[in-house]
Amino acid sequence: MSKDNTTKDEETLRKKAEEAEHDGSANGQTADETTAAQDEPKDELSETEVLKEDLAKEKEKYMRLFAEFENYKRRTSQERVEMFKTAGQEVMQSMLPVLDDFDRAIKEIKKSADKGLLEGVELINSKLRETLRKNGLREMKVKAGDRFDADLHDAVTQIPAPKKKLKGKIVDVVEKGYTLGDKIIRFPKVVTGK
Repeated sequence: MSKDNTTKDEETLRKKAEEAEHDGSANGQTADETTAAQDEPKDELSETEVLKEDLAKEKEKYMRLFAEFENYKRRTSQERVEMFKTAGQEVMQSMLPVLDDFDRAIKEIKKSADKGLLEGVELINSKLRETLRKNGLREMKVKAGDRFDADLHDAVTQIPAPKKKLKGKIVDVVEKGYTLGDKIIRFPKVVTGK
């Protein structure tokens, strides 16, 4: 019986091979060509997948580059705006001693009896200050009795407080402070009470 089974198995295999050969020859292909044709779609699929992966990598690379460029544009735009705000900072800082001199001159002229001189100096002082104000220069409002803030004030010295309520507060303003836009270009010099 085993001989008959073996013969039947061989016969079945032979028939299948002939059928496959017949199907391949009907299409004009041999059995080897049929097998190769069946393998091709797998190669194409893998090639397509490779191309898709490459495309995805290139898209990601492009998106990163685009995002970096947008950040660069935003950063340079902000830097440019900041530069315009403080473009005249050096000029303004060089004018601050002149403003201090005007303050001292007006203080001394008030002691004299010459009202015409006082009016003339005050007129020039106000024109100069108005011109600088139009260009963004602002005087920081600091007076005796204000709370001392190390971020906003420059403590020149510390003296015993003349009154208890002046402990840890500003006793005197030695030199005015100024801002240009939002930036402090000179901190007010103050004396604090301890």
